[in-house]
Formats: sequence, structure tokens, C-alpha cells
Amino acid sequence: MVDVEGVRIPPLVYGTAWKEERTAPLVAQALRAGFRGIDTANQRKHYHEAGVGQALREAFASGLVRREELFLQTKFTYRRGQDHRLPYDPEAPLAEQVAQSCESSLAHLGVDALDAYLLHGPSAFPHLGEDDLVTWRAMEELHALGKVRLLGVSNVTAQQLATLHAAARVKPRIVQNRTFTRPHADAAVRAFCAEHGVVYEGFSLLTAIPHVLAHPTVVELAMRHGRTPAEAIFAYCLARGMVVLTGTTSEAHMRQDLAAPDLRLDARELALLDALVA
Repeated sequence: MVDVEGVRIPPLVYGTAWKEERTAPLVAQALRAGFRGIDTANQRKHYHEAGVGQALREAFASGLVRREELFLQTKFTYRRGQDHRLPYDPEAPLAEQVAQSCESSLAHLGVDALDAYLLHGPSAFPHLGEDDLVTWRAMEELHALGKVRLLGVSNVTAQQLATLHAAARVKPRIVQNRTFTRPHADAAVRAFCAEHGVVYEGFSLLTAIPHVLAHPTVVELAMRHGRTPAEAIFAYCLARGMVVLTGTTSEAHMRQDLAAPDLRLDARELALLDALVA
């Protein structure tokens, strides 16, 4: 566990994107398997946040898990990332959209506060846009009201992150990026996070590198430990300071993923994997 301002973030977090009507049963399955971190977004185009809430209510009611045992994270998504099923009034000022989206998330999830609330990608590229600072100020207000405990951002470059960090009154404490599609495994962003005490969450870690998973070096390394190549990659990511997001729909893979923190790779093995994924 990583402790950030009293919020405990588990080493593996279950991702709920692209699951549609299977969201509730898969989140329930993940909780039964042992996941204690859930990631979602108030973006009906790719997530079913209310389905996550259904699974949480059932888990709380049955005694499977208590709210205080869970790390619960969701996101605000700009209009351009949404479909017609919006969680806010698109004609409202941006700060009001943020507030409406957060209230909708709290209602969907059936909780009083979120452990982490992320900006689901900046509005501009390669720099931050004016909207991003307006949005961040609105997120800071939610933090001041106690509705969100940690703030963060996803799909961000090192330059954007540095600009946001400098401008923020409440600093970003979490970054969520697709690691292996970026130069040198997103080394610049990860270095910034390490320097400034920002938790780095990596997602799509396996789908981005099928060639690495099938590489003889990785296959041999995994076999030597009696593990799968996927477990070896997750163990590598954990050793390199990442929080791992996994969205597997397989119960067997959920249990394998949760066992990844127990796999200790030595310096030579880590260096071999560095060379393959960079």
C-alpha cells in the first residue's frame, strides 16, 4: 500500500472501462478475488459508473468489504470525450459541470466522498489549455468541501504535468497514463512523479506490449519463477514504482494479478525488462 495524505492506495487497482452491462458482476468478482482499489469514470461512453455503484452497494450490504477498506477513484471527462449521455449540463459554466459530474459520481457510487478524483485528460495539446486551470480550480473546491480526498490527472505529458503542478494550489497527487505507448515507457512523467511525490498509475500495461509478453526472455523469466509473463510484467511495473491498473475479466487472471506483488525480480531481471519495454 502507498499512503498519500492518509489515503491508502493498493498496488493493484481494478479498472472498469469497456465492460458495459458486465460492469457490476465483474466488479463484484474483483472484490471477491481481493481487489481493494476500483477505478472508473463518469463517462458513459466508455464506463458504466452506476454499475460499479451497484456492485459496491451489494458488497457493503453483504459485509464483503467496508467502505474504509476501499480505494475508490473516478474522473471528470470533458464534453469532447463524452457521448450524448452526459453527467452535467453542457451549457453550464465549466466549474458547474465539474460540480455536477462529481455529485453524479457520488450518487452513482453511493458514497459521501471519493478517495481520488482525476481530470480525464487535458483539454489541449501539447500545452495545458485555459479550461484545464478552470477545471482544476473547480476540483480544488471539491477537495476543500471534503468531497474528494486526492486530486489527479490522466493522459498527461511531462510538460503539462509540470505546468499543472506549478499552478495548482492543491497539487496533483496521482497521474494515470498508458505507460508503454509513450517514449521510454513514459520515463519523463514517471521521473517527475518520483521527484514530487506523485503516485504513478499505469494502465493498458499488457495490451500495449504483446511482443514483450511473447519474448523468449520474458517467457523464460516467468517460467523460472513459476509465473505467467503477465505476472512478470506486473511485478516489473510494481518494482519500478507504478501502481498497476488491470481490467481483466477472468477470475483466474484476477487472482494471478493480485499475486504479482509477491514476485520479487532481481536487479538483472529488472534490467532485462527495462531494455525490452523502454
